[in-house]
Amino acid sequence: MRMKTVLVFLLGLLLVSSGCGDNASSSSGKKRVVAAFYPLAFAAEQIGGRDVNVTNLTPSGVEPHDLEASPRDVQRIQSADLVLLLGHGFQPQLESAAEHGSKVELLLDTPGLRRFENGDPHVWLDPARFALIVERIGTALHEPRSTERLAARVRALAREYRRGLGRCARREIVTSHEAFAYLGQRYGLRQISITGLSPEAEPRPQDLQHVIKIVRQTHATTVFFETLVSPRIADTVARETHTKTAVLNPIEGLTPAQAARGEDYFSLMRGNLRNLRRALGCR
Repeated sequence: MRMKTVLVFLLGLLLVSSGCGDNASSSSGKKRVVAAFYPLAFAAEQIGGRDVNVTNLTPSGVEPHDLEASPRDVQRIQSADLVLLLGHGFQPQLESAAEHGSKVELLLDTPGLRRFENGDPHVWLDPARFALIVERIGTALHEPRSTERLAARVRALAREYRRGLGRCARREIVTSHEAFAYLGQRYGLRQISITGLSPEAEPRPQDLQHVIKIVRQTHATTVFFETLVSPRIADTVARETHTKTAVLNPIEGLTPAQAARGEDYFSLMRGNLRNLRRALGCR
C-alpha cells in the first residue's frame, strides 16, 4: 500500500512539472512568442531580447514545408501571447491550430509586401521586404527602438546586395528549388529552377533536359542547391553540363552545424551573396 502511495505521489509531481513547462515565461513576466520557423523567430528574438520567450516550432535541420503540428505545438500556439505565421498556406497545420485570433500575425499580409502570384513564400530573401516584416513584428511586440535597429541592419544588408550584384557577367541563377523569386526580382536575376516550389518535388525527365539546355545556352557556371535538401538533382544537372555546385540557402532554418557555429540570418545571407557573386562573375 505504501509503495502505491509513493508511485501516485511521484506521478503527480511529473504531471505538474510537465504541465508547467510552457507556462514558465508567463510566471517570469516575459511575453510568450511562438514563431512558425527560423526567420520569424530570429526577428522576434532580436527585437524582444530579454523581454520575450520565443519558441521556434520548426526544429533545427527540419524543412518548414515538412512540419507536422504536434499536440504540444498546438498547445503552445493556443497559450502564446503572440503567434507569428507566414500565412497563405505555407504551413497549413499551424494556421489551422492558430485559428487566426487577435494574437496571430499573418506576415504575408503585411502592407506594402507585394506578394508573388506563383505562391513563392520566401519573402525574407529580399531584405527590403524582410525589413517590412521586421517592423510589423516590432509593432506587435511594442518595441520601437530595437525594431528600428534591426530594420536598419536589414536595410543595410539590402544595400550590400544592391552593390554586390550591380555589375555581373551573368544574370541567370540555376537553382534546385524555386525559392528565389523575391531575391531575383529585387536584384534583376533570372531564376531557372529544376523543381517547383516544393523542395522535395521530383522533376520529370523533360524538365531536367530543359534546364540542362538553358544552362548550356546561358553559359552558367554553377548549379545551386540548399542545405536542408539532398543535392542529388543539382549534382545531376551539374554533371551533365560540366558546371559546379554551390549552396544558395533559402534560410528556412538552421542545420545543427550552423546553429553550433552561431550562424544567423545575416551571416547566411552574406554567404549567399558571396556565392552569387562568384557564380555570376560580379565585379
